[in-house]
Amino acid sequence: MSEALDPEVVELATKIFDLARNGRSEELVAYVDAGVPANLTNDRGDSLVMLAAYHGHADAVRTLLARGAEADRINDRGQTPLAGAAFKGETDVVRVLLEAGADPSQGTPSAVDTARMFDRADLLELFGVH
Repeated sequence: MSEALDPEVVELATKIFDLARNGRSEELVAYVDAGVPANLTNDRGDSLVMLAAYHGHADAVRTLLARGAEADRINDRGQTPLAGAAFKGETDVVRVLLEAGADPSQGTPSAVDTARMFDRADLLELFGVH
């Protein structure tokens, strides 16, 4: 039998995920610096980096990565932050993730496959694929 989650903890986690989605870097980093795990994930396995990347917040992604978040953390659907950023066409986020060592071949579909699906030659060039 599983324990019920503390409503205050759920409320705080929801707030932190929203900070990542909205690119509120300063507030987000304050929570991480206070002890919130940089690799915190929601019930779908989406990390803070995934949420920030998917919503186009390069500065938030950079800040989280600088505090130990994983650039290639795969969510429950097999997706990486890099593939999410490629899907959304967030070139600045793609660059930040690549600089942090994200692998464009990871995940399903991978960032490379995503760029090919959407005919994003600019991203394929960044990935070193022709």
